[in-house]
Amino acid sequence: MQRISSGGEFEAKIGYCRAVVAGGFVHVAGTVGQGDTVEEQCRAALAIITAALEKAGSSLSQAVRVTYYLPDRREFEPCWPILAEAFGQNPPAATMIECGLIDPKYRIEIEVTALAG
Repeated sequence: MQRISSGGEFEAKIGYCRAVVAGGFVHVAGTVGQGDTVEEQCRAALAIITAALEKAGSSLSQAVRVTYYLPDRREFEPCWPILAEAFGQNPPAATMIECGLIDPKYRIEIEVTALAG
């Protein structure tokens, strides 16, 4: 098993790591990004996820499942073009859940599972 840290302040506070490689998969923790708009936060979260996957020897093209968490489901549609571009011709199975996030400033959280290596 390999644990991958992004060095974020909440990893130590809460007791988790950005990603874990186990059982042939890379499990990336729910990830938020900085920005004022849901689109900016979506792009930033994907960049953090991409970096974690690269550390694990994987990529978004190896993603098999993605879960999106949004406080307002109406903000999901503006993210669709960003997500379609990110996952390209290799889209994973996906779920979108409307729920509260850890801080009201966050408008989207993304969790990914990808094939390792």
